[in-house]
Amino acid sequence: MAALSLTTQPASAAAFPASHPRVLVEYDLASGQQPENVVVTPNGKLNIVLSRSAQLEEVTPGGHRRLLASLPQPADGGVNTPALGYSLATGLVRTDDGTLYVGYAAGDGSLTGIWRIRLGGKHQRIIALSAASFPNGMALDERTGRLYIADSTRGVIWRAPITGGTPTVWASGTVYEPMSLLGVNGVKLHNGAVWVSNSDQAALLRVPVKPDGSAAAAQTQATGLPLLDDFAFVGRTDDVIGAMDVADEVALIHPEDGSHSIILTGDDGLQGPTSVALHGNRLYVLSASFVLEHGKPNIVTADFHRSHHH
Repeated sequence: MAALSLTTQPASAAAFPASHPRVLVEYDLASGQQPENVVVTPNGKLNIVLSRSAQLEEVTPGGHRRLLASLPQPADGGVNTPALGYSLATGLVRTDDGTLYVGYAAGDGSLTGIWRIRLGGKHQRIIALSAASFPNGMALDERTGRLYIADSTRGVIWRAPITGGTPTVWASGTVYEPMSLLGVNGVKLHNGAVWVSNSDQAALLRVPVKPDGSAAAAQTQATGLPLLDDFAFVGRTDDVIGAMDVADEVALIHPEDGSHSIILTGDDGLQGPTSVALHGNRLYVLSASFVLEHGKPNIVTADFHRSHHH
């Protein structure tokens, strides 16, 4: 019987350059522990946003969890949060001193915006956005101290100083807007440009930063990526690893020709993936299970084989 039970294990669908996928952490959906975003610290630990519970935690490469912070939650549960109707913590940025900056879509004018988490200190909203905003992915230009924030329901990219203050619209237009649910979503700064995903439009965009700091026209890098959420670059290359939430897949995207291949699927343990991180040769995929009927939020890790030729 033992041999028989082995064959009933679901086969892994992992494809090169990913291999040996395994579930690192399992979360409790009922308590809102839905991992939505991640940054890797220099020593290889993960800082994680648990979206609906509005918590931040640290996860070691071995899967040990430690709570870092909890944000105040709206009394009404966030019923006025655009698109979703519940409050959730979203994008994450970490500065070298360990301070965390997290987006919060709460449908509440006193809570929605960007919060600063000083470990061991007070949590403070430093950038206010209106209740109609859905702040999502974020990226920091450390050189200029500017934060770029995707607003998924208003279809704009905000820019604001990391020190806090009033945000300004940095980029707007049809290419950033939602069609049914969420438009611009994931944000990364890479080689002098702001890269963003548009989930509804299934697209990956590159927005060059002009010398004066303004946004150049968006360049479409890849399409046909349904509900592309957050993403990460493979080192200094332009290759992108992207989480496709509803498809339950992780794709390796090649912007030079717009092609992509699927490297992880639900057979590898994914549960509605929302973000990815690459540290050395380890790939981490966070699944928040927003869309799966009986989802089990988790973190899947896999080996990632970086090519030695470019």
